[in-house]
Amino acid sequence: MSKFIAKPATSLSGNLKIPGDKSISHRSIMLGSLASGVTKVKGFLEGEDALSTLKAFQAMGVKIEREGDNVTIHGVGINGLKKPLKALDLGNSGTSIRLMSGILAAQDFDCELHGDESLSKRPMGRVINPLTKMGAVIESNDNGKPPLRIKGSQKLKGIKYDLPVASAQVKSCVLLAGLYADGETCVTEPAPTRDHTERMLKGLGYDVRVNENQMCLTGGGELTATEIQVPSDISSSAFFMVAAAIAPQADVTLTGVNVNPTRTGVINILQLMGANLTLSNEREIGGELLADIRIQSSELKGIKIPEQLVPLAIDEFPAVFIAASCAQGETTLTGAKELRVKESDRIQVMADGLNILGIENEVLEDGIKIQGGVFQNPAQMIESHHDHRISMSFAIASLRCDYPIEINGVDNVMTSFPNFVALANSAGMNITEI
Repeated sequence: MSKFIAKPATSLSGNLKIPGDKSISHRSIMLGSLASGVTKVKGFLEGEDALSTLKAFQAMGVKIEREGDNVTIHGVGINGLKKPLKALDLGNSGTSIRLMSGILAAQDFDCELHGDESLSKRPMGRVINPLTKMGAVIESNDNGKPPLRIKGSQKLKGIKYDLPVASAQVKSCVLLAGLYADGETCVTEPAPTRDHTERMLKGLGYDVRVNENQMCLTGGGELTATEIQVPSDISSSAFFMVAAAIAPQADVTLTGVNVNPTRTGVINILQLMGANLTLSNEREIGGELLADIRIQSSELKGIKIPEQLVPLAIDEFPAVFIAASCAQGETTLTGAKELRVKESDRIQVMADGLNILGIENEVLEDGIKIQGGVFQNPAQMIESHHDHRISMSFAIASLRCDYPIEINGVDNVMTSFPNFVALANSAGMNITEI
């Protein structure tokens, strides 16, 4: 088990290139594998989560070549996957297991999906339920937890599904199953969620009909190979946005970041808090929006986070909690119950760490209240519970701390941001992994 020792630092500067978007990297492998022809991907995230997806499709007979962040996928067509020789190990990746369940529910072979200790605790009923309505047969452990055993040769039918909770993973799972279903599959979401699946399906030539909060497609079509450019991940960028905003001296530019409007909640929230944050060089590449983001030292103030921004920033809240800890006044988050079923219970785990750093907070059923203050000398090590976003969030707190912060269980940072420590130190931080 590894840990970070984040020593005090006060300045942050430089032009930084954040690794590729994790969500888009996953989808490029899945859809590129199901396409006819050769799909070339540039900027692929070399983190363990995305590599779990890559290895799973290799195990199902897809030839995939990788040189650094350049990936070449020799697509087998929508019906070309082969039965893997053994259960597919998806590591820590919730995106992999949920999206792939939609694809595998329609194959003519049985398969089993499992993962690490953390993934084995995450709820899968949210994808099992709609897939079962479509005709899939899926067995799981008690309470719908992995491993998932998916029975092949089931004839799926299109459904109209209203998402009970805004979730891009569930929406994508149902749409991917819909590729194989008889008739039309429609998903209606209660609030906007990231739309990378819809964008990439369109980019590969599949007709996806979007009408406000409803997405529909008809099964039986084909995907055509293309070239995909993966922009920098806004979720990973969020750590450096917050780091620069809270640092006493900072001027950082993050280049080529994905600013898809379904992902920019963290930018909106930080600007509402008074962050000195601007976007420039906005452009579109491969159907995705990119921009350079400049962040300088800021005087942050506490806010009530608008609930409509919650689904647009769901993965970035651990970093936002650090910003709230350094802000003047109270920050309140509600409507974020989804945070309790991520890699960890991110509300409770962040609250525990903030308590160790002397930051007053109140845990709510669906959120948290945080009183801005001053980080105190931590009397004990902070436990990340093997959650990569918890680990990185407390590491950036060192920019406003007079004492070293020790964070335990940081091994899973490799899942999403393998060069986090090197990049942070190059910009002026002082983090050691031991």
